[in-house]
Amino acid sequence: MTEKPNQSSAPEPALTEGGPDEASLEGALAAVRTALEQPLPGAADVPMMVLLVDDQAIVAEAVRRALASEREIDFHYCPHPEQAVSMAEQVRPTVILQDLVMPGTDGLTLVRAYRANDATRDVPIIVLSTKEEPAIKSAAFAAGANDYLVKLPDSIELIARVKYHSRSYVNMLQRDEAYRALRRSQQELLRANLELRRLTHSDGLTGLSNRRYLDEFLNAEWRRAQRENTEVSLLMIDVDYFKPYNDTYGHVAGDNVLRSVATTIRREVSQPRDLVARFGGEEFAVVMPGAGSAFARLMAEKMRRDVAALQLPHVGSKVSEHLTISVGVATLTPSAGLAETALIEEADAALYRAKREGRNRVAFSNEVTARG
Repeated sequence: MTEKPNQSSAPEPALTEGGPDEASLEGALAAVRTALEQPLPGAADVPMMVLLVDDQAIVAEAVRRALASEREIDFHYCPHPEQAVSMAEQVRPTVILQDLVMPGTDGLTLVRAYRANDATRDVPIIVLSTKEEPAIKSAAFAAGANDYLVKLPDSIELIARVKYHSRSYVNMLQRDEAYRALRRSQQELLRANLELRRLTHSDGLTGLSNRRYLDEFLNAEWRRAQRENTEVSLLMIDVDYFKPYNDTYGHVAGDNVLRSVATTIRREVSQPRDLVARFGGEEFAVVMPGAGSAFARLMAEKMRRDVAALQLPHVGSKVSEHLTISVGVATLTPSAGLAETALIEEADAALYRAKREGRNRVAFSNEVTARG
């Protein structure tokens, strides 16, 4: 087994250390819960806003009186057709009562104008006309009207139609808002799930993949390599004399060194299928699916030189005045009856040999050639 100068039986560092903590995840989940639990107003709680557009004041007074008994209906009147659309944008009516015949502006032109405006595009329009003619009705509905009444309508019928169209419109708005709230909730939930996945798979100190994800990844790649009859290489990396480093410089400095080594190792890994992980304590692992032994050795030597080039002072080291690493390299082609743990054992044995032979070096497993 590999010599581990500063490793005890203590569990992996908490995910909160040096990275996004669980509070950030709880915040995302709280946002999801808030979005999902936010009640929407009922249709009965939304006031009905009626806008009458008619040039005749006597008609406006008659409509106002017809609606006066209904406390939940707010009545607004626009006598000037050229101001109708802008007033509708301000009032935000739930129903528009639109006269067909007015001086200067045709009522059907206004109906089309409402439908072309984002603020009034879906507002129900009840056309008021002095004639009960099928051709006029057909033209009104073709322009975008929702209903047709001959003025002056009976107050009971007018109130019934206003309420019907208002509530239908409000229900539509609430369905749209509910859908938007659902989409927001889904997006928050997706972000929370991604954050949870990242926290579950990440080492909190270094930001690399953690041991749990390393095991899952290596198992999956091992099975893939077995199907495709390809090689898998594994680099096991250990920070030389890390316990003396902690004893000399303190644990905060030790954490910073582990982050620096992690960043340096990860910088050399450019293949999208490769994985860099914290194996535990001061040990790291690099899984290289499809990589042969020569390439794996080359990468290991580059990483060793890169860490040495950081020139991080280490007075407690017996091999250099600066921080160094030792690397064990193993390459296997999976076969029946051979588990991925064999690759870990081979790389671990190579790392042990690198440390036994003086550290600050790369060693390759001698058993690989025989098995591969």
